[in-house]
Amino acid sequence: MSGNLFKNIPDHLPEELLEVLATCHNVRIERIVSQGHSSPDDFWYDQDEAEWVLLLAGAAQLTLQEPDEIITLQSGDYLLIPAHRKHHVDWTSPEEPTIWLAVFFKPEIS
Repeated sequence: MSGNLFKNIPDHLPEELLEVLATCHNVRIERIVSQGHSSPDDFWYDQDEAEWVLLLAGAAQLTLQEPDEIITLQSGDYLLIPAHRKHHVDWTSPEEPTIWLAVFFKPEIS
């Protein structure tokens, strides 16, 4: 399978575009495209998987809990969000697509 992360982006995105690019055992790789999207005010992600995310284009701001932290991401920035660390997408750039490459994985138990 091959493709281009910057192609096939609709001109209008009423909702975030999420595509699973690959999956194997405890790993899932997704392309997420946002444009002016954010999490609902009262919603927090609380995932069983860790998430490593790379912002390829655009900009976004996330709020993370425990410890509380606000992170603004620009093109090229990446972030590791441990499993069960609650987080919220405050905003994504409304002027251009924000393209995320997200790698979800189950933490190893030692």
